[in-house]
Amino acid sequence: MKTYSAKPSEVEKKWLLIDAEGVTLGRLASVIAMRLRGKHKAMFTPHIDCGDNVVVINAEKVRITGKKLKNDIFHWHTGFPGGLKSRSKGQILDGDYPTRVLENAVRRMMPKDSPLARGQMTCLRLFAGPKHDHDAQQPQVLDVGAMNPKNKRS
Repeated sequence: MKTYSAKPSEVEKKWLLIDAEGVTLGRLASVIAMRLRGKHKAMFTPHIDCGDNVVVINAEKVRITGKKLKNDIFHWHTGFPGGLKSRSKGQILDGDYPTRVLENAVRRMMPKDSPLARGQMTCLRLFAGPKHDHDAQQPQVLDVGAMNPKNKRS
């Protein structure tokens, strides 16, 4: 018996539509990362991009549990003296780019910074509101909130 290794020409990419409203951030990010990598498929091959294209709407309405809106603080340095900056998840969600919270959560669940991971991240499209630009691709709706009762609690 031989191990099957998928070729890029054999990969069939689907389009998925996910509504992030009220879904817990980490659980949503893990489902998206799995779909982007293609680990849900039987033909998964680690060194080939066999994942699907994922469109996420209402990314600004993702649910963050506990006190993480205030207490989860991201730090970065500008490279200049005294250039240490920091922002909480709540400030990022209220800012100009609320999709970055979900984008960073998914990026950190992908393989470490490599050409394959960067290519797979280009298959992720995030939209803050309920409208998206990919109606022509006819994406299939994936209800992440209904997969597990813990994904979406009131």
